[in-house]
Amino acid sequence: MAGKASPRIGVLALQGDFREHIASLTELVADVVPLRRPEEIDGLDGVVIPGGESSVMDKLSRAFGVAEPLGAAIRGGLPTYGTCAGMIMLSARITDGIAGQHTLDVLDTTVRRNAFGNQNDSFEIDIPMPDLGAEPVHAVFIRAPVVEQHGASVDVIGALPDGQVVAVQQGNVLASAFHPEVAGEDRFHRRFLDIVRRA
Repeated sequence: MAGKASPRIGVLALQGDFREHIASLTELVADVVPLRRPEEIDGLDGVVIPGGESSVMDKLSRAFGVAEPLGAAIRGGLPTYGTCAGMIMLSARITDGIAGQHTLDVLDTTVRRNAFGNQNDSFEIDIPMPDLGAEPVHAVFIRAPVVEQHGASVDVIGALPDGQVVAVQQGNVLASAFHPEVAGEDRFHRRFLDIVRRA
């Protein structure tokens, strides 16, 4: 990334709310491109995997040939941020995935899909996250997962009042169960871009 005016970020654009992430990152002066084909991974400084339907995203990413090289790039150090379904895609284990569902297996977490119920059970809450500043993070949960277990190398950034973990970081991989891009909350995208710049 040396010499670049702004980092080049790919947003996986096969399904889900990738447009909102593109808008959020563009506001933060990143050079943002949709990512749909494996050859587009080369030259990226970071990747965002958006919210959506994790099982559909998994099938499409494999059908388009993106899953394997993307997983390899992330394991090789490519900074990555996943929200909601993106968190599921990044996790090593899913406790209630559908038959044949795969993940990129780059985050040492076990997640439960739709942990809070269906679309009608969506909710918003302010969560203290001291790592991101004094003001609580306004978090929007839409058919969101939850982290049920995580390895020692995974740092917890945010948890609900009952202790359920909803935001984590492991090295260059950042993930949240909620949608900052929907709430107009930019601190996760800023943290992700900081990871990109340090990388």
